[in-house]
Amino acid sequence: MQHILEAITSGTATAEDFAALEVPASYRAATVHQDEVDVFDGMESKEKDPRKSLHVDDVPLPDLGPGEALVAVMASAINYNTVWTSIFEPLPTFAFLQRYGRLSPLAKRHDLPYHIVGSDLSGVVLKTGLGVHTWKPGDEVVAHCLSVELEGPDGHNDTMMDPEQRIWGFETNFGGLAEIALVKSNQLMPKAAHLTWEEAASPGLVNSTAYRQLVSRNGAGMKQGDNVLIWGASGGLGGFATQYALNGGAVPVCVVSSEEKAEICRRMGAELIINRSEKDYRFWKDEQTADPKEWRRFGSDIRELTGGEDVDIVFEHPGRETFGASVYAARKGGTIVTCASTTGYLHEYDNRYLWMNLKRIIGSHFANYRESWEANRLIAKGMIHPTLSRSYPLDEVGQAAYDVHHNLHQGKVGVLCLAPEEGLGVRDEETRARHLDAINAFRGV
Repeated sequence: MQHILEAITSGTATAEDFAALEVPASYRAATVHQDEVDVFDGMESKEKDPRKSLHVDDVPLPDLGPGEALVAVMASAINYNTVWTSIFEPLPTFAFLQRYGRLSPLAKRHDLPYHIVGSDLSGVVLKTGLGVHTWKPGDEVVAHCLSVELEGPDGHNDTMMDPEQRIWGFETNFGGLAEIALVKSNQLMPKAAHLTWEEAASPGLVNSTAYRQLVSRNGAGMKQGDNVLIWGASGGLGGFATQYALNGGAVPVCVVSSEEKAEICRRMGAELIINRSEKDYRFWKDEQTADPKEWRRFGSDIRELTGGEDVDIVFEHPGRETFGASVYAARKGGTIVTCASTTGYLHEYDNRYLWMNLKRIIGSHFANYRESWEANRLIAKGMIHPTLSRSYPLDEVGQAAYDVHHNLHQGKVGVLCLAPEEGLGVRDEETRARHLDAINAFRGV
């Protein structure tokens, strides 16, 4: 891999040089193993340790198919789907790979006894398959994580509706937490020239998810003046929602778990902040019994911040722990838009607050290529900034996933793959200088 790294860092290698590079027969990658899926049996979720299940193995290079590209991965990042994969919840992801493998001979490559994980990357195109014309070797790229087949009609209005829609690196193999990744060419987007490799890798999944969930007409369709309640507002997902609210003329009401995270929101420009640790909300009396009195206390605290107004939109992703409070807190006619359930999938809420107040619950899952491209364009223009808090080397990917699993991080946690150190990959120093204060502020620096 050293010759590939030297070509990338040289600054002088041409497309022809990259096309002539020998791609190794194997590469290092973060994997989970099918024969270890029962390693955490009988344990509670928080007791399951990704450091025991995530391995860094030498794996064979997959064959390159039509419409695909091999990318040298300089950096990647941890998303909650990597945590789920590493603790084999809600089920081992090998079921996804087996199902995909039955689709076609080409898809059969993904059905392996190991799963190369990761749904983000920044890097350089090494090889492209037949039918790829937009991208060429040497292009510096990031990848979004939507994998689609588009052989049926359903996905051609919104590719997220494709019956064969999958999340790359979670429901497919050959993901981004590796030295090389296999992607479809329509996952690729230009890398922002003013960002380092690790900064550029970190927005992909969460930035696109936040864009669709909050801004797109497929999500909440946020408008100027909307009050937007954002759970985990300084985190990897919520940090982008906070930025979109501020940039779009909305008013974010940021919910965080510490004063340190509250300060990150203030540096972003947010003013209305609830530190849930200080408030000590107890939305559940016990595992089976929600407490509506606490929902009402929460709603009162929101109105105290907003001058008596309820929120127009609730940006939901914690799930079970918060969902009842989210439904209660939305104004009459308001919207609760949800993309995840990191605290549990079985939600409980009082339906009277929904139906009698004409509220809506919208499910939102990642983003289509157009939405991902728009979200990435805003990154490149310096209008939205990465929320990367720290990076680990690939050999410590288990610790990186552990941090996310236990909410020990702020923003996104990055992983250096081929990049030997942080700070590399900046091609536009002038643009970076203009936005450096914001980049550092959003990193918590």
